[in-house]
Amino acid sequence: MLKKNETDEIINLLKESYPEPICALEYKKDYELLFATRLAAQCTDARVNTVTPILFERYPTLEAIAEADISEIEQIVHPCGFYRTKAKDIVEAAIMILAKFGGKVPDTMEELLTLPGVGRKTANLILGDIYNKPAVVVDTHCIRLSNRIGFVDTKDPVKIETALKKVLPPEESSDFCHRLVLHGRAVCTARSPACERCPLLRVCKRVGM
Repeated sequence: MLKKNETDEIINLLKESYPEPICALEYKKDYELLFATRLAAQCTDARVNTVTPILFERYPTLEAIAEADISEIEQIVHPCGFYRTKAKDIVEAAIMILAKFGGKVPDTMEELLTLPGVGRKTANLILGDIYNKPAVVVDTHCIRLSNRIGFVDTKDPVKIETALKKVLPPEESSDFCHRLVLHGRAVCTARSPACERCPLLRVCKRVGM
């Protein structure tokens, strides 16, 4: 486990390298981010961003999605893979948000996890990006970098989330995870991390993994 001063240095170095910790998924409404994140499972954000404009133009409201023919949703989201399950989850989640939450995506982990297709990663993204609450989004980049840098020694998402919550300032946690994604794509890639140009080189515990 990293020391506090090392954690603080990593946070600051990532801030300097990635001053704008934005979500790669494009959205305008709370439920659009929710559904985009569902589509992003086992799919790239770039591909999702080509599909969601078509989906949300065809079904411009939550009510329209709730009333949609699932087979039509399937056709639109087909490029994202696992389209049958994803289309079903999207329609059923829209119905539930309208019926149980007054048409607004809920703002607690417990309520978010009751929605079809929503796990902790999606719930944390909603809490952090929509509601500005402390949240740790554990995606593939977070898993890889948290292990390489030395925050954890596990691939278990829940254990990683718990470990990061203990060391990250709550107000920094959501942005920190976005910066990990940006860093994981630009420098610390899965197959060939560019350690020679990594701003975290002097504090990384497992250089070259």
